Amino acid sequence: MTSAQDSPAPRSASPGGASPGDTRPGGAGPGGSRPDAGSGAGLVAPAREHGLLRSLVDDPAFGPLRALLLVLTVVTGVVDAVSILALGRVFVANMTGNVVFAAFALAGAPGFSLGASLFALAGFLIGAYAGGLMITRAGPDRGVLLRAGSLAELALAAVALIIAAATGYPGASTGTLHLTGGAFAPAVTDVLALLLATALGVQNAVARKLGVPDLTTTVLTMTLTGVGADLRAVRRGTGPEGAGKQAARDTLARRLLAVATMVVGAVAGALLALHVSPLSGLCLATSLLAVVAAATVAATRRPAPWRVPALKPQ
Repeated sequence: MTSAQDSPAPRSASPGGASPGDTRPGGAGPGGSRPDAGSGAGLVAPAREHGLLRSLVDDPAFGPLRALLLVLTVVTGVVDAVSILALGRVFVANMTGNVVFAAFALAGAPGFSLGASLFALAGFLIGAYAGGLMITRAGPDRGVLLRAGSLAELALAAVALIIAAATGYPGASTGTLHLTGGAFAPAVTDVLALLLATALGVQNAVARKLGVPDLTTTVLTMTLTGVGADLRAVRRGTGPEGAGKQAARDTLARRLLAVATMVVGAVAGALLALHVSPLSGLCLATSLLAVVAAATVAATRRPAPWRVPALKPQ
């Protein structure tokens, strides 16, 4: 009878087996132990291989989605800056803030437009509903979904830009630094808020379905929560979900990058709206959407693993 204690010896001494000095990943090291066992090298290696910059454009799981969603985050900052400064204190992307602004208007606070806030809320819901239809039609293909969403958003932003330019209001083509209210008449303000909020509703629904961590493109609350909650773990080298030190640092860097892109977009939109014109801010947002749409169209011309992610095991 052969005991369980006798079984390892023939394997280590086998002529066809790994030699005692074998350091290959599948081989045994000195003493019959695998050199990578318990070292965590298998977790760190992927982070070293891909790196932060490559993970934005060529990650096996997300392809170019991270980079494109970062551009859409810039768009959010630009559009919200223009809407706040030129449409009379109304958010078109951040519906939490917009609900609060609507409450301020109901309470009689000066400078807040209840009509614009309600039109923005309605537009966002319409856009989210349209995004849901796109999700159904795109199926599991994330590339097709982002292509449909970015093209729809581009069309809505372009219509808003044309309407704003065609109004002829002096505030539309000059900086709003000297204005105490909106740059447009109330009716035009409501229409612009509706169109821009619809575009951002589409964007939010699509980004939610794409499921790229920390890149919702419109809300930074959970991203900032992740930065604060995981910072200590990252410093100790044990990142979220057991990630290696480098992978954890890359995750933290991507979260900070999402915050930074929102800030950059808001600063750019504010500078343009205040010192150049609201139209220039809308032009910037529309141009960035055109870049995202063109890049997505190009990326979906060929099949790729990131477009249809593998199902997670149950």
